[in-house]
Amino acid sequence: MSASSATGTSRTSWRWAIAVVCALGLAINYIDRSAISVSLPYMTEDLHISETQQGLILSAFSWSYAVMQIPAGSLIDKFGERLMFGAAVFVWSLCTGLTFLANSFAVLFGLRLGLGIGEAGAYPAAAKTVSRWFPQRERARGTSVYDSGARIGSAVATPVIAGIIGLWGWHYVFLIAGILGILWAIGWWALYRRPEAFFGRVSDGELAHINEGREEEARLTAQASTDTAIPVRILLRKRAVWAMMIGFFCVNFAVTFFLTWFPTYLVDERGFDLLKLGVFGSIPPICAIVGSWCGGLVGDFLLGRGWSLTRTRKTCLVVGMVLTAFIGAAAAVPTAGMALTLMSISYFGSAFTIVTIWCLPGDFVPTSTVGVLGGTQNFFSNIGSALNPIVVGALYGATGAFGLPLLLSGVVCLVGACVFALMLPNVAQIDFSRDLTHAQGATA
Repeated sequence: MSASSATGTSRTSWRWAIAVVCALGLAINYIDRSAISVSLPYMTEDLHISETQQGLILSAFSWSYAVMQIPAGSLIDKFGERLMFGAAVFVWSLCTGLTFLANSFAVLFGLRLGLGIGEAGAYPAAAKTVSRWFPQRERARGTSVYDSGARIGSAVATPVIAGIIGLWGWHYVFLIAGILGILWAIGWWALYRRPEAFFGRVSDGELAHINEGREEEARLTAQASTDTAIPVRILLRKRAVWAMMIGFFCVNFAVTFFLTWFPTYLVDERGFDLLKLGVFGSIPPICAIVGSWCGGLVGDFLLGRGWSLTRTRKTCLVVGMVLTAFIGAAAAVPTAGMALTLMSISYFGSAFTIVTIWCLPGDFVPTSTVGVLGGTQNFFSNIGSALNPIVVGALYGATGAFGLPLLLSGVVCLVGACVFALMLPNVAQIDFSRDLTHAQGATA
């Protein structure tokens, strides 16, 4: 097809291809995150790592990841998702690959910090990409596509990493994952463009579809006399931003268990060997893939049925958080099968929730600010991610069981449901014109 015919009135569907490429990047993201948790039970003997040091290693990623969220979001808004998404993947993949050479706690801890710095840009960049490529009424499905990549990465990671460990040892897990990410980054830099500059492939019909419903965003941007990112200090004055941050903190506190201590829980408390870990350990992540798809489909379906944006987003958030709280019930059941079922429901619920959470930046702010708002909410949420491995490790070490940490995670999820139900205001583009006027007057 010629470029001229591609840009005619017939509608192309390149936005879905872009979402799939983002999904692949996030799949690599979560494979790299999961590599340490699956490998850690088999690394401890080689590196002589204590339980306390294991907790520090598992949390190191989250601390640097959280600290870098706002800077990463700001860089994405300033330099664009093409440059920064590729740079993020390249940095974290380099740190993953170098883990092949880790020979001590200190080296491993440092590389985990580097991994967090690189991965900080992944979700804000994907959120900005989908905000740019999808109209609001399709944004939940677009978000579910790239978010499901993270869940696919988690599901694939456990059996594949267990297989690599069985064949060649834990070192090669990190070498293979690092090479895969670097190849993705090179491909992204070479191929990604914005809709209007996508090699003449995006039709006029698809461009019109992508820009559908952006009139209010354009009006408020013009009224605020800025097309640059809104400063973080102004975002933090808004109740919506605090509700997003606190609610995301709660779901991330729970979901981080699956990315860190879950394999150890199955091996130590439920008696799984390597084979069972590889087979049954992938069930909750598979359920999370379905949860991500359902989050996108349900959200867009409810909007299509005439539900308001506020009612749609709040319903999905609260229902998802309640389902995520099922992780707490796993503490009270006697069998591994029952615990695995409850955790599968919980992981499903977390993915269902997170799809809607990542729609909120595009719902509340213009595209120019999606990166920094996404980074801001992700910063606070990843404080929960950083705390979870330490808290779980401390409670596990003190009690010798995972019951209390799981119960605590369930309670935190119920708190998050209340935050989204009661604290999150009506979902609509925020008018920043008055805030920006005051800020400009103060600096005049």
